[in-house]
Amino acid sequence: QVQVVESGGGSVHIGGSLRLSCAASGNIFSIVAMGWYRQAPGKQREWVAQIVYSGASNYADSVKGRFIISRDNAKNTVYLQMNSLKPEDTAVYYCRVTTRADYWGQGTQVTVSS
Repeated sequence: QVQVVESGGGSVHIGGSLRLSCAASGNIFSIVAMGWYRQAPGKQREWVAQIVYSGASNYADSVKGRFIISRDNAKNTVYLQMNSLKPEDTAVYYCRVTTRADYWGQGTQVTVSS
């Protein structure tokens, strides 16, 4: 079994920054990709960003230029640096770890307000 734990959420003002972390542990054979998703109240979960083992990354258009995803392969950890935050970034952020299967964390709340 693989455990996925997110951290780093919180409340921030418009234009502020937050850094999320996601650590995977347990029976990890090899991590293919790690990614971030988010779900705002009353909306479906949406993809935010992904980074594969080689380091290649991609982003949803809504966060491109503001968010940066990175990973530490030795620590099986992925980070999401979120800058220039907007109210529409408010959501629960989930980490997805893809090995032989997909594993999800419990989520961390991000709230952006004026």
